[in-house]
Amino acid sequence: MINRRTAVGLLASPLLLTGCGGGAGETGRRTPPTRPAPATATTSQAEQAHQGIPGLGPTRSAAIPEKCSQVVVATGRGRNSPQCTVVLHQRTADGWQAGPSWPAHNALRGWSAHHMLNDLRSPLGVYTLSDAGGLLPDPGSKLPYHQSLRFHSPGTGFEGEPLDGCFDYVIAIDYNRKPGTSPLDWTRPLGENRGGGVWLHVDHGGPTHGCVSVSKGHMKELLRTLDPARHPVVAMGYADWLAA
Repeated sequence: MINRRTAVGLLASPLLLTGCGGGAGETGRRTPPTRPAPATATTSQAEQAHQGIPGLGPTRSAAIPEKCSQVVVATGRGRNSPQCTVVLHQRTADGWQAGPSWPAHNALRGWSAHHMLNDLRSPLGVYTLSDAGGLLPDPGSKLPYHQSLRFHSPGTGFEGEPLDGCFDYVIAIDYNRKPGTSPLDWTRPLGENRGGGVWLHVDHGGPTHGCVSVSKGHMKELLRTLDPARHPVVAMGYADWLAA
């Protein structure tokens, strides 16, 4: 999100939570109960339960809580790539249904299984989505929405693009943060050296510092669709990692 010329000054301010979280701490991992399987089938219950989410293998599928019925999948082009795609999957009576694929960005240096402050990588993992906010008024968010002038994004990005407006709408990714608080909350359960402020936010046309960004219109769609009653999560990482 922040270029090399402005990163040091902005990271010093708790008012700008640039995406610097890390780690592969997945939420909601469960152990499926043992059940006899047909002789011709070797698919686990976890795979069956989440069959229909393209690109997610049994390990990542098992990390999705059973009660979850909305999954945002952010699929990176490679471990070191800043480009990804985002798809919202929703569980219906007929199984998982995928929405359209949206172009997106992640961190400049790609992805990390143990992300640290300033490593310019997005955290691999499956994380809950509990809170939202932004500089602009609530567009109809189902998640708790925290409007504040502190969602200010000055400066330019890694490719010289202006950052203005990229925090107009954000959804906090529950990595190294306290769910149920504003995305601006500075609580870091894993310690400040593990980063924080990892968000879904408005794309500014280039790599981020650690977040995942989509267009402003798609952010509004996510805010109006993601429902806390459906326990939404994000599964984020490069394709090979997600397929495990």
